[in-house]
Amino acid sequence: MTIGFLFPGQGSQYVGMGKALFDAFESAREVYAEAEKVLGWDVAALCFEGPEAQLHQTEYTQPALLTASVAAWRALGAPVEHATAVAGHSLGEYTALVAAGALTFSDAVRIVHLRGRYMQEAVPEGSGAMAALIGLNREKVDALCREISKDEGLVAPANYNGPTQVVIAGERAAVEKAMSLALERGAGRAIRLSVSVPSHCPLMRDAALRLSSALDTIEGQDLKVPLINNVKAQKVMHWKAAREALVDQISAPLLWEESIQSMRDLGIDLFLEVGPGKVLAGLLKRIDRRAMVLNVEDPRGLALAQDRLKFHSS
Repeated sequence: MTIGFLFPGQGSQYVGMGKALFDAFESAREVYAEAEKVLGWDVAALCFEGPEAQLHQTEYTQPALLTASVAAWRALGAPVEHATAVAGHSLGEYTALVAAGALTFSDAVRIVHLRGRYMQEAVPEGSGAMAALIGLNREKVDALCREISKDEGLVAPANYNGPTQVVIAGERAAVEKAMSLALERGAGRAIRLSVSVPSHCPLMRDAALRLSSALDTIEGQDLKVPLINNVKAQKVMHWKAAREALVDQISAPLLWEESIQSMRDLGIDLFLEVGPGKVLAGLLKRIDRRAMVLNVEDPRGLALAQDRLKFHSS
């Protein structure tokens, strides 16, 4: 059995995330303590107690979710030696790079806090939006976005999450118009996402430039295992290529469906989603129902994953 590790991005956060692993594992508690030391505020309190409105603000969501995911990874034993490849959805790509040994956690949590701030400042809060369109293929969503952008304001594909799930992002009015038209044209659902900025679209270009400068302040390492990156769905082993992709992904659509297909092409047949929620497990089943997936966000899920890793080693 060949194993791939997946790490969640924004949208997976919730008040209480990571609390059970924090209570059960010293290795998890150490991650939260390190995050607080780097950032100067109590990440554990925000994750476990909220307030929910603050947890959903991108500037805070990103370091909080990264911390919860790395804590789960460390509690699992950081079993990078079992990985054929790693991947992370948007923000989760930073967690994947920590897991692959390319970034220290301290560098990653500092950078994603800046990333969230830059993204928040790129578009005034409330003026942008994101939505998931379910039931239309990407060609129809692409055409819809082009049509609306001519007259209504910018809206663009942001995440190609599966055969019939595409997330769109852009100016709020344009996104709302796209949601309405998508339902008229056969989409089963159009869901506004709980995010405070329109990620992965051209509105984030200024944020990408600022992030590039911030990434110049750290020294990443080449990866111990391959990363399948978001923007090209290609295997990456060198820090330089990984760094370029981190910058590009802020203002370009994510190729998540292709990323999973690339991992399947490597022979991966068991996926472990490490971190809060089960969003990636749900997307995985939409892409390939044959793939097996386990979630590591609480002690029970962690124990099941460890048992499977032990079987893999034997």
